[in-house]
Amino acid sequence: RWNTRQLLKIIYEPEYAKAVYSRGDPKASDLYDFFLQWIGKGLLVLHGPKWFQHRKLLTPGFHHDVLKPYVAVMANSARVMLDKWEEKAREDKSFDIYHDVGHMALELLMKCTFGKGTSGLNYSDNAYHLAVRDLTLLMQQRLSSFQYHNDFIYWLTPHGRRFLRACRVAHDHTDQVIRERKAALQDKEEQERIQSRRHLDFLDILLGAQDEDRVKLPDADLRAEVDTFMFGGHDTTTRGISWFLYCMALNPEHQHRCREEIREILGDRDSIQGEDLGKMTYLTMCIRESFRLYPPVPQVYRQLSEPVSFVDGRSLPAGSLISLHIYALHRNSAVWPDPEVFDPLRFSLENMAGRHPFAFLPFSAGPRNCIGQQFAMNEMKVVAALSLLRFEFAPDPSRPPIPMPQLTLCSKTGIHLRLTSLGQGSGK
Repeated sequence: RWNTRQLLKIIYEPEYAKAVYSRGDPKASDLYDFFLQWIGKGLLVLHGPKWFQHRKLLTPGFHHDVLKPYVAVMANSARVMLDKWEEKAREDKSFDIYHDVGHMALELLMKCTFGKGTSGLNYSDNAYHLAVRDLTLLMQQRLSSFQYHNDFIYWLTPHGRRFLRACRVAHDHTDQVIRERKAALQDKEEQERIQSRRHLDFLDILLGAQDEDRVKLPDADLRAEVDTFMFGGHDTTTRGISWFLYCMALNPEHQHRCREEIREILGDRDSIQGEDLGKMTYLTMCIRESFRLYPPVPQVYRQLSEPVSFVDGRSLPAGSLISLHIYALHRNSAVWPDPEVFDPLRFSLENMAGRHPFAFLPFSAGPRNCIGQQFAMNEMKVVAALSLLRFEFAPDPSRPPIPMPQLTLCSKTGIHLRLTSLGQGSGK
C-alpha cells in the first residue's frame, strides 16, 4: 500500500489483534510520516513518553461531563444540513449525501474546537474550512498514488504545492486563534466569561491542560493537537454517518424501528439532550452494526517495538510492520456468522457478552485507541436521530456505493440516497 522496504503483515483475527494492539507499539512511521507536514507531532503520530504525556493531558477533555454540552452544538449543526435536505427531498431524485455530511461535520468540529460555527465564521474561518477539506482529499490521493510517496517528487507536483499552500492556511488560522485566545486569557473578565460559558471548547481545554508539575503544552504541541483533532474528527465521522444512513436506506424495517424508538424518547420535543443518548438502545445497535460492515477507518498500522508471540506459536520480530485490517476482521465469518447481513441484534447485551473483546474494533484498541470515540458516538447518535425524524431514506439501485478502503472507507461512486420528508421536528 505504501513505499516501504519491509513486508507488511496483515492481521484480521481477534487473537492476533489482541497480541499486537493490546500493547502500546508506535504507529508505522512509513505511513504516518506523510501526516507530519499538516498535523505535526500530535497524538496520532507521537510515541513513547511524549505520547503518554499528551494522552494524559488530553484525556480529561473527553470526559462524559465535558462532552455533554456539545450535544446542543451537534444538533444545531445537523439541523442546518437537514433544512437543506428538505429542498433536495422535494426534487424527488437521489443525491450524493457525502458532501453535505462532510460540510456539516467540519463546521460542527470547528464550533467544538474553536467555539465558532456557521453564524460566527469569518473570512479566515471559511478559508480554514476549505483548507482542511483540501488537505484531507490530497492526503487520501497521496496515499493511493505510489508515485507521490517520495517527498522530493511530491512537493514538485501541482498536488504537492497545493498541499503546502493549504497547510500554510490551516497553520496560520490555528496559530492566530491560539494567540488570540491566550491573549484573551490574560484578561480577568475574559477568563470569567469563558468559564461561565455553557461549554468549554477543545482549545479552552488544551490551554488549561497541565501535568502534576503545572507544565503546559508549548504552542507547537497545541497546534499539533488541534490539527490532529480536526483531521481525526472530521472525515471519519463523515464516513460513519454516510455509511450508517446507507444501511438505514437498505434496511427499512430497522430504519422504522430506530425512528419509533427516537419518537418514544423525545415525545413532543424536537430537540435532543445529553441524557437522551444513553436511552437510544436500538439506534446504538444499528450504528455499531454499520460500523461493523463499514468501519470508517478500515486499517490501522503499527511497528513492533519488541517481538510478539501469537497463541498458535507463531511470532514476529521487533521492527515488523503490522496492519490490523478492521474491514476484514469485521467480516471474518469465523467470528461473525453471515457477515454480509445487516443484523443489529449482534450488538444486544446477550450477544456481545460471549464475543471476543478484539472482534469489533471500529476505534482501534488498547492504549492507543481513539481518544475521541465518545465524542464521535455522540455525534453519530445526534445526527442519525435527527435525520431519521425528518426523513425516510431509500437507496438508489442504479448507483450503489462501491467501498474503497483508503485512509478512511470511501465509496468510488459516492453514497446516493433518495429522501422523503416526514415533516419538521419529530416527524409527527
